[in-house]
Formats: sequence, C-alpha cells, structure tokens
Amino acid sequence: MKKLSFIMFALIFSLLPLTVLAGEGPLPMPSGANSSAVMHNNAGIDEWRKGNYESALEHFGEASKIEATGETHFNEAICLDKLGRHREAAMHFKAAKKHANGNTMILNSRILKKHL
Repeated sequence: MKKLSFIMFALIFSLLPLTVLAGEGPLPMPSGANSSAVMHNNAGIDEWRKGNYESALEHFGEASKIEATGETHFNEAICLDKLGRHREAAMHFKAAKKHANGNTMILNSRILKKHL
C-alpha cells in the first residue's frame, strides 16, 4: 500500500508545472522599454495573476513582437510551462537567458535552470 501511495504521489508531483515548485511569476519590462510593449506585458501580468495563462501568453507574445527582451521571453516561457508546453517553454527560457542583460531574476531563475 505504501508503495502504491508513493507511486501515486510521484505521478501527481511530476504533472505539476515547474512554476508551482519554483514559485516564480512574470517579470516587468525593463525601464525605458517601448510603451506599447509595457502595456501588453502589464496586461499579461494581470491575466497571469487571474490564472488566465492562455490570455497572458497572448499579451506576452505581443509585447515580445514589439520589443523582445529577456523579460518577455521569460514571461512567455512560464506561461508555456503552466500550459504543459515544456519544449516551447525551454526555447523561450533559452532566449530569456540570452537576452537577460544581467537580470539576475532571469539568470538565477530555478525554473529556467530546470528547463535548460
């Protein structure tokens, strides 16, 4: 019985998005960023907080199209993680790291490190 309980716990645990474990959320745009990108990023953060990850992903994607930064890629990646799209998340985490420009919230991110 204990073995079965352990297996069930391990299965449930493995299905959780990594963001649940890391306790990390979306990041604001860097200062001086394009105002339209900031608007979309902020809307994405609002949707994230409501648990609307598809909608948040759309806003973060728009922000990234306007001005791709480490923060926009990071935000897209954590949404993709929440949606179980881990391969796509890994690609955005890689881009976030590349464009981090010294942002330690990105560079020291546990969820980023788990995906890369």
